[in-house]
Amino acid sequence: MSGAYNSDDKILVAIDCIIFGFDKESLKILLIKRDFEPQKGHWSLMGGFLKKNETLDQAANRTLLSLTGVQDIYMEQLYAFSEVDRDPVERTLSVSYYALINIEDHNEKLTKKYNAQWFDIADAPSLIFDHDLMLQKAIRRLRRRTAIKPVGFDLLPEKFTMRQLQKLYEAILDKEVDKRNFINKINSLDILIKLNEKDMTSSTKGSFLYKFSQEKYDDKLKNNFYIKL
Repeated sequence: MSGAYNSDDKILVAIDCIIFGFDKESLKILLIKRDFEPQKGHWSLMGGFLKKNETLDQAANRTLLSLTGVQDIYMEQLYAFSEVDRDPVERTLSVSYYALINIEDHNEKLTKKYNAQWFDIADAPSLIFDHDLMLQKAIRRLRRRTAIKPVGFDLLPEKFTMRQLQKLYEAILDKEVDKRNFINKINSLDILIKLNEKDMTSSTKGSFLYKFSQEKYDDKLKNNFYIKL
């Protein structure tokens, strides 16, 4: 069968990673400046190319690790972008992924060693090629996922206050939520563990800290549970 596909067109497959973070106040996107032409010096998502001996997921994890030093985080395949002229150099199809990172745990490594920079979503610069479209699709997907699944907890530290959780949901959904209703809804889900610890930085009385319980959530999934915020 060798050479059976010789008459077919060959195209490159790129992997582009949209990396979201949260700094306790706003949703952010991690970008780098492109260091080669075309559009050298312009802001870009992090990406690379699929190798012939790996799957798309393997390529996405390798790309993320090589460009950020980060691994074992929440990452989901988003969409395939195949406009014929999307890359001016060569016919290239791009499969995009979005990832969620807790900035508090990874910020120094990302910004110092890998020369990446965080931007508020609202203040992000224009990106190369069709990366702006990728970002907008990723934001919409993240909002849909957050409304029914606990993916947002990957953006928080292991221990967090209810106020921090509310700010996260407001940042992702881009709207204010009523504090009392939000707390009542979160408590009714019964997927958090309230700790006997307080964050004393927010007030003199302090705020109780919580942890997300994967065990509680997995148990609820047996009954077709979803968050529905």
